[in-house]
Amino acid sequence: MTGKHKKRYSTPFIATASGIIDLFRKQKNTVTLKDDELLIGKNILITGSSSGLGFEAAVQLAGRGANVWMACRSGIPEKGNLVIKLSGNKNVQMIHVDLADMNSIKTLVEELKKLSVTLDVLICNAAVVPSKSRKTKQGIEEMFMVNYLAKYLLIRLILENKLLHMTNGNIPRIIFVSSESHRNPKGYDWDGFGIYKKYSMNKTVELYGYYKLMMTTFANELSRRLNSGSKISCSVFALCPGPVNSNIAREAPVIFKPLLKIIFTIFFRSPRKAVKPILYFACSKEVENSPVDYLFLMSRKKMDAKAMNKENGTKLWQKSEEFLQHHGFVFHQ
Repeated sequence: MTGKHKKRYSTPFIATASGIIDLFRKQKNTVTLKDDELLIGKNILITGSSSGLGFEAAVQLAGRGANVWMACRSGIPEKGNLVIKLSGNKNVQMIHVDLADMNSIKTLVEELKKLSVTLDVLICNAAVVPSKSRKTKQGIEEMFMVNYLAKYLLIRLILENKLLHMTNGNIPRIIFVSSESHRNPKGYDWDGFGIYKKYSMNKTVELYGYYKLMMTTFANELSRRLNSGSKISCSVFALCPGPVNSNIAREAPVIFKPLLKIIFTIFFRSPRKAVKPILYFACSKEVENSPVDYLFLMSRKKMDAKAMNKENGTKLWQKSEEFLQHHGFVFHQ
């Protein structure tokens, strides 16, 4: 990692400025989503879909004919009703999950299994940017849990319960909402994996990028494990939507909120525009039979070398599995 990349996400202010600059740079290898690429009858689960990017994804994917499952902690049922109204699609369901609680994730998967739901598309969108470190019910640091480990646990449980639609030649898609900040960390703190450490706001942006690196590394490893040889069983995608005018910075210090509101409104993209790479990966026929891919905005780009490294992927998978075993989760595949 060069010093140039390191500095781009070193503080909240610099990270915000870097995101704005990225929006005005000319993008290469631009991809296009066609209006006639629909998802009629496809089952899609979206985490963190009661607001922001996830909510917009729910509206637009429902508008393309999908059966949308909104996995949320709040906004039930009013946000689901709003998606139905805006999309004109009644096939929208809300299902409760608290991604900071391991037991809630387990309950979500059990509920999907009880309802005989098999997923064609899973969109891992939910993330938090806390003002300081906090412990979850299981004593885990919240940002580590929500921004990385919850995704690993959710997907392992979905695979364990065979809830991905992999029959009759259907290739499901798993989509991770990542960030270009995954390039920022110099490496992995394997010895400190999952260990609770206190931090304040000045450390939040750095850790946010670190957990995005973990998640993007997991995406690559997941693709390697699900797709052996030339056979593609599941497409695994990651993307950076760029700076989005959402409520993700709701825990920013009160003194900065008026300024952030102005910056977000003027310079950041609305969820309606920023959601395009999610829609592309969920709908596009261009990525059929693709094992893994990454978009920055609407341009194809290589992920950071650390995230693509097989040894890092194997190590992360092992560490995650061992950590969850200590919390009572034993996987058989």
